[in-house]
Amino acid sequence: MPLLPASFSARVISGLALANAIANGLIVVTGGAVRLTGSGLGCPTWPRCTSDSFVATPELAGHGVIEFGNRLLTFVLAAVAVATVVAVWRSPRRDLRPLAVLTFLGIPAQALLGGVTVLTGLNPWTVAAHFLVSAVLVALATTLWLRSREPGVGHVLVRRPFELLTWGIAAVTAAVLVVGTVVTGSGPHSGDVDDAKVPTGDRIGIDTELISQLHADVVFLLIGLTVALLVALHATDSPGRVRRAARDLLVVELAQGVVGYVQYFTDLPIALVLLHMAGAVLITAFAARLVWSVNGPASDLPLDARAPQAAATR
Repeated sequence: MPLLPASFSARVISGLALANAIANGLIVVTGGAVRLTGSGLGCPTWPRCTSDSFVATPELAGHGVIEFGNRLLTFVLAAVAVATVVAVWRSPRRDLRPLAVLTFLGIPAQALLGGVTVLTGLNPWTVAAHFLVSAVLVALATTLWLRSREPGVGHVLVRRPFELLTWGIAAVTAAVLVVGTVVTGSGPHSGDVDDAKVPTGDRIGIDTELISQLHADVVFLLIGLTVALLVALHATDSPGRVRRAARDLLVVELAQGVVGYVQYFTDLPIALVLLHMAGAVLITAFAARLVWSVNGPASDLPLDARAPQAAATR
């Protein structure tokens, strides 16, 4: 009797893909908790926690427990990713295979990058890269889950300018995340217990106020583009799924902007910074959803576009 079924149901694949997306988001938040509690070097080396032990020792106290706990979550994420790849591979959905494989391969890449981050003493540029790779994995895992709920990639549902605008919004979202990591790298929360010994701005060599203003400017651009897309979608016969995706992304952007301003003017309290990191995960996921939404089944096409599509497939 085979250990695994010959094929997994769409429901099982979708469930695993959702678990994969959630796990990729949660590990970003827990990684943020490691940094914000000053536990980034709680395990001072890698791949061991200390030179003599793979696990946290009593001498490392709470910081060691927090850092080692985050490392253990990588194995949970890997298990979910492996299960997702196996389920997808044993299904007829060949279009899901590249996404499933990429989300899995990102895990060892992240583990190695995390090791470099520890071994370089939490260099702010490697910390930034560590977060950005996680953001890419969140986007891939979100897209994998959304696609798994439909029979295939389908048709382009919106006019070409709108499709290009969604990709533009995705690119500006990426820019917001990149500049945001530079803001963090120039600020007081590097992840080490000796945060207070490094003057603000000296860690990454860029003026914190200047880079924060640039970050805010890019956020305003992102919100403006999203509003423009949403207005254009409502002014035309665009499908509801695209309008909902644009609307929900705008809501998340506005909420994230409020949190960002409050944390900036209240001297970056840890709870708000962690909430802002969770918001970054949500913006990544909702931007991926927007890009996904412009492709779908023919039943979601506007009525006046279904006839040409049907004729083209005969």
